[in-house]
Amino acid sequence: MEAVVFDGKSLTLKYENKFPIPKLVNDTDVIVKVAYSGVCGTDLHIIQGEFPASKERPLPLGHEFSGEIYEAGKASIFKKGQKVVVDPNRACGLCEFCRGANYQYCLTAGINSTIGIWRNGGWAQYVLAPQDQVFALPSGITLEQAGLCEPYSCVSHGFDRAAPLSVGQKILIVGAGIIGNLWVTTLHHHGHRDVTVSEMNKSRLEIVKRLETGYRLVTPDVLASETIQYDVIIDCTGVGKVMEISFNYLTPGGKYVLFGCCPPAHQASVNPFQIYNKELTLIGVKINPFSFPKAIGWLNAMGGRYLDYHKLGVKTYALSQYQNALDDLKVGNIAKAVFKIN
Repeated sequence: MEAVVFDGKSLTLKYENKFPIPKLVNDTDVIVKVAYSGVCGTDLHIIQGEFPASKERPLPLGHEFSGEIYEAGKASIFKKGQKVVVDPNRACGLCEFCRGANYQYCLTAGINSTIGIWRNGGWAQYVLAPQDQVFALPSGITLEQAGLCEPYSCVSHGFDRAAPLSVGQKILIVGAGIIGNLWVTTLHHHGHRDVTVSEMNKSRLEIVKRLETGYRLVTPDVLASETIQYDVIIDCTGVGKVMEISFNYLTPGGKYVLFGCCPPAHQASVNPFQIYNKELTLIGVKINPFSFPKAIGWLNAMGGRYLDYHKLGVKTYALSQYQNALDDLKVGNIAKAVFKIN
């Protein structure tokens, strides 16, 4: 089968057209025929050696994907042809964290066993997955829209962590890559209108305009020149230095949501007195524990108004065009690259 394969030892990618098709291992496993598979910011960090991933053997990356059931184990609840999405993360089911419904903290599962990071992922025509990580899609969601389910599941977890987010609060989104854009659509869908989006790449701000939310769009230098303070700041950049700067824009009682995944080596310095004096709250958000059902509900409710690939700045590529996809992401003239497969 076709696949884009990552070698963790040499930090290289390679397109292959004869990568082995997976086979069922357990009676409850399924094989998914992949339709859409996204390139995440975490994937870029992995390729650059900034984020941990498997080095045992070359494997296809890709932890955001939708598709159809190609084959199901004899004990599986799924049937051939069903439209599905796959949660790449799972609980070990044994540790205190997992049994407390917080598998994002698990030392062996969660982010430490992710499909597309530690196990063969969705940058391929077929993927093996345990059925307990697979979710059937309602008829109102297309496979194209469902390709965004995994990142929306992460936003859903962040939304819950930041709650309450009251309509009328002054909110700042920092970074207008795809995650920033998904937060834009989420907040607008939930009724928020007093939102500012900051992004240094002006072509990305032009992409945000396509979403027609009426939000204020600025570059970071504008923020620095103003005295406006925000009730909530959602940092989608994955850059430690950005937090150091943006943290100063919080109003007393404000919340800083550190959503973008920073590489482990990034550092940021904040003033503890400011946290005390303003009673500020810093909120970390890690992956998507049990939030796929909510994300599917969001997709079903949001529909074409918010999930249009062009408006979101999403461009599709064949697997063989993976280098074009990475180059376009580096230039910043798209918000996200998604492989359209099969």
